[in-house]
Amino acid sequence: MAIDSIKAQRSGDRAEDALRPVTLTRNVMKNALGSCLVEFGDTRVLCAATIEDGVPGWRKASRQGWVTAEYAMLPASTNRRTKREVGQRKGRSQEIERLIGRSLRTVVNMRALGESTVTVDCDVLQADGGTRTASITGAWVALHDALMTWVEAGKIPRLPLTGQVAAVSMGMVDGRLLLDLDYREDSHAEVDMNLVGTESGELIEIQGTGERTPFSRDRLNTLLDLGQKGIAELIDLQNQVTGFRE
Repeated sequence: MAIDSIKAQRSGDRAEDALRPVTLTRNVMKNALGSCLVEFGDTRVLCAATIEDGVPGWRKASRQGWVTAEYAMLPASTNRRTKREVGQRKGRSQEIERLIGRSLRTVVNMRALGESTVTVDCDVLQADGGTRTASITGAWVALHDALMTWVEAGKIPRLPLTGQVAAVSMGMVDGRLLLDLDYREDSHAEVDMNLVGTESGELIEIQGTGERTPFSRDRLNTLLDLGQKGIAELIDLQNQVTGFRE
């Protein structure tokens, strides 16, 4: 599709600083302690959190817990079948799941968690851009619900969450600075960025690349402002579905 058509119209006729329609649906899996189906437009990711007693060997006797993540794309999540990752993991999947894990760990009090391990599995059901940012946003909801279940079961005395985390993409397409790129926009982006942040406006991670052109410091600042606006909206939606800040 020509870039001119992208310039004329975004999906859903949304503004340059608008998110795609975002939905967070909780409790979609019977056997997960916390689960969330997150939808950013046509991108859909199933996030499921489980908790097990014990921590990795290198963490034993620390009196601290651990939070980790796994990420995968289902074969039919893209318009061409994606092969299952059997035996050897793709570098991209490893990079994304590490990003999800360290993003979640920034808002968990590991000592309050005790020597337990939380694993959040993020499986992409349908990919239309922003799968990593959708995964982080939905993973926090699944993590919250799993930890609340652990509290209610008497496994830990209080919720060990210290805050919220969400993520969104930004980019420059045909000279325009856009929030929350879908695949069509992302594939034409001159600058491609992802931002992870907290409810207090602090930043956890910035990923940015000049795909086709370099970008100025002023343009970077504008993109970060766009991203923080999007994260604030996502944090508010997380609060609406979990009541975390009530």
